[in-house]
Amino acid sequence: MEIKNLRKAAERIGKAIIKKERIILYGDADLDGICSVIILQETIQSLGGSIAAVYFPDREQEGYGLTETALASLKKLAPALLITMDLGISNFKEMLLAKKLGFTVIIVDHHEVLDKLPKANIIVDPKQPSDPYPFKGLAACGVTFFLACELLGKRLSHSLRGTLVELAALGTIADMMPQTDDNILIIEEGVARLFSSWRPGIQALFDIVGIDQGNLRDKLGHAISVLNVRHIKGGVPATYLLLSASSLESARDLAKELAEKNKVRQDTIYAIVNTIKQRIGISDSPVIFEGDPSFEYVLLGGAASILSRDYGKPVFLYKKKRGESIGSARAPAGYNTVEAMKGFAKSLVAYGGHAPASGFRLKTQNLSKFKVYLEKYFKMQIRE
Repeated sequence: MEIKNLRKAAERIGKAIIKKERIILYGDADLDGICSVIILQETIQSLGGSIAAVYFPDREQEGYGLTETALASLKKLAPALLITMDLGISNFKEMLLAKKLGFTVIIVDHHEVLDKLPKANIIVDPKQPSDPYPFKGLAACGVTFFLACELLGKRLSHSLRGTLVELAALGTIADMMPQTDDNILIIEEGVARLFSSWRPGIQALFDIVGIDQGNLRDKLGHAISVLNVRHIKGGVPATYLLLSASSLESARDLAKELAEKNKVRQDTIYAIVNTIKQRIGISDSPVIFEGDPSFEYVLLGGAASILSRDYGKPVFLYKKKRGESIGSARAPAGYNTVEAMKGFAKSLVAYGGHAPASGFRLKTQNLSKFKVYLEKYFKMQIRE
């Protein structure tokens, strides 16, 4: 049994390679999305195809997912095959616009489905209602890795598989997917390959964080923390440039820069955490809902994770802006942040993600109503 539409998507991409169609890879800017893009990019290139453009949306400026800003930038390339990774499953309006502009769209995602599916040409997401694939805990890079294997077929050599699975392992661990079933195989194979990775970016990163074979698993979290730094260079994430770097010299400079920024990032995350702890004091609310204009949006997921762990309750943090505010949600096992937001969906501009980790955007005037709604929702859930 395979993931629904996996073979169909591979056949369509194969057709685009043969016919020299323009192919655009569009991924989320986190490590899962970045690894997904590189996996598919290297797969297509190994088959003789080329990539017309790679795009990662700026969540704070554009919003999450397939955005109108991105489509306005990419429309000059239409007609083209547009492949979205680690996003797209909640982009209903944008998907219609993409097709209107002349794009054929393949969604490769792993996020929760929001009651209906967008009108893409092909959807590969184990969580879509009609997918019989038994394991629903793959990261987007895991789904993309299986797509790459299907696309390569007999041309998947041992060495090529190794270069792809190491990226799938990094993204799976970084996205905190359950380490069971398929993910065990991806992580074990991928982590073992990291010891001897040919990638200059991984070699440089391991040199910076001091990883050797004896303590790789202990320090891998530090390496992933560095790779999770959201830093844009030349219009793309610096992590994308690092992991796809072709020379050790350029990779060393990038790795050093990201490591330095990660130190500042960690200090700022804990400053946000301490600010919120001082604000809320001792609270019997079932949810933490806090925001501020000074908060850096890209750091809110990390801060929410720490608070959720420390308080054992769902945490919704947001950057308060004049028109629309944008935020991240994290929750302990047993809570579903996406399901929680469905009841407020009509007042949200956008939302989506995983049960324990998601994001949202809403008009700032609705923040108070959203807080009241979440408090009622989680109080009811605790009672049940």
